[in-house]
Amino acid sequence: MQKLRHLPFVLAAGLAFWAAPASAADGEAGPYLAARLAGAESDYAVAAEYYARALAADPGNTMLIENAAISELARGSVADGLKLARQFDETGGKSQIADLLILADLAQNEDYAAAVSELVRGRSAGQLVDGLYRAWAFLGMGQMSEAAAEFDKVSAVGGLKSFGLYHKALALASVGDFEGADAIFAGADGGPLRATRHGILAHAQILSQLERDADAIALLNTAFGPEGDPAVRALRTRLEAGETVPFTLVSGPKDGIAEVFYTVASALGSENTDVNTLAYARVAEYLAPKDADAVLLVASILEGQGQHALASTEFDKIGSDDPAYLQAELGRAGALVASGQTDAAIEVLRRLAKDHPDRIEVWNTLGDTLRREERFEEAAGAYDEAIARISAEPEVYWSLYFARGICKERAKNWTGAEVDFKKALELYPDQPSVLNYLGYSYIDRNENLDDALKMIEKAAAERPDDGAIIDSLGWGLYRLGRYDEAVTQMEHAVELMPVDAVVNDHLGDVYWAVGRTREAEFQWRRALSFAEDSMDADPDRIRRKLAVGLDKVLAEEGAKPLAVSKNGD
Repeated sequence: MQKLRHLPFVLAAGLAFWAAPASAADGEAGPYLAARLAGAESDYAVAAEYYARALAADPGNTMLIENAAISELARGSVADGLKLARQFDETGGKSQIADLLILADLAQNEDYAAAVSELVRGRSAGQLVDGLYRAWAFLGMGQMSEAAAEFDKVSAVGGLKSFGLYHKALALASVGDFEGADAIFAGADGGPLRATRHGILAHAQILSQLERDADAIALLNTAFGPEGDPAVRALRTRLEAGETVPFTLVSGPKDGIAEVFYTVASALGSENTDVNTLAYARVAEYLAPKDADAVLLVASILEGQGQHALASTEFDKIGSDDPAYLQAELGRAGALVASGQTDAAIEVLRRLAKDHPDRIEVWNTLGDTLRREERFEEAAGAYDEAIARISAEPEVYWSLYFARGICKERAKNWTGAEVDFKKALELYPDQPSVLNYLGYSYIDRNENLDDALKMIEKAAAERPDDGAIIDSLGWGLYRLGRYDEAVTQMEHAVELMPVDAVVNDHLGDVYWAVGRTREAEFQWRRALSFAEDSMDADPDRIRRKLAVGLDKVLAEEGAKPLAVSKNGD
């Protein structure tokens, strides 16, 4: 779909939580300010509560009504939002959020004639939504010709052609004109549509209805590869079994209108996850509550806003019999991790792994979660399970070997780690992250220094602005005694990662090696100030360097002395 940055259908500025009411009496000022703060932080439940208190003190304040309505819609209480929309309507004012909710309710009740009348009177949910909504409403009234004409009007607007054609194809398919729908998807009418997940699934169902299952399978394989998400796999399995799959993406006009809001929210969500995007997604979910994709879209927007509890509520809506259940549970685990409930997330993932032991992504996610908790041996075990289930296209799983190698290295199993790193590079030659980690590990172990530096130089050439890789490059040069070159690289690494304890510590060592001792001590102090947030920094060693200098610390450790003498500064 086209990007929507410049399309004139975003919600009105009145939806912004920081918009001040026309007046603020003493009785509502406190609740209003609290609501405004909560809204700015996307805490919609709290915002709705405080707007309700403010409205109790000033029930006729239209700005408060609007903000309360968007709060209710954003937190998923469409019924309460609709009450507020009607309350606003009674004031005689104009509000796009009120229009949006009222139009959503008309679609929910399938009162298409009233919906068209409201659009004619000027009610609006945004330019693109209005045109597509009107077309589907005409279809709901049994007027296919008028509906097609409305879809064509949308297609004629600059930048909206793909939207109009996509919904026209869905409408044709919903009334059984699969040939016409296929012609649009295939590009006979205005060029091929830009691929979206929903569009590809719809086209596959349409091809099946035309007894072209082989073409449908080929379409899915081209778009998603031989695997795909559970819904894609379920559809492919039915097609491979020779089943004629029904067209279910849009079963009628209400589903079509839900798809309008889903389409817009998905396109907006590719660039931002603000409350406007959430409002469209919530309406899509309201009109099609059993559409797992709409539920997952709402959840992903809420996750992007840091509303993990609300996102978890969305994930919980998807039942275990839905093909999207696995994705929802993985999302719920992610929300639990983000909200600090890592043990609960691990429990979810372990249960999921028990129920779906063949799913690589479950073991992988469990491994990633355990690794972030520094439970490296357990994480390596989870990656073992994932790797044991690899069958086709193993090259795409280089990251599993890389992650397991990290766990083994952290668990002091260097021999096993080295094997995994080399396997990852076999699957994905010259992968920068693997080259950097393996090269740095060699340097840290004072092994294969020349080869290690070549690895890191190759990684740095691929990612010249990656602070971790530049730090490795500088550290490798330092270990080889090429101190002047190391200074240049380490200074650049600190520019890229100014608050990283290890990078600042390394720069301090490099400065010391070239005789810039005061600057070295400054960098060590900076490193010490960041060390608490780093699992790799050694604050005791940094303090010792500040006390006696790097030369003395190296001697105490039995390490080789610096390769050149220093003149001091």
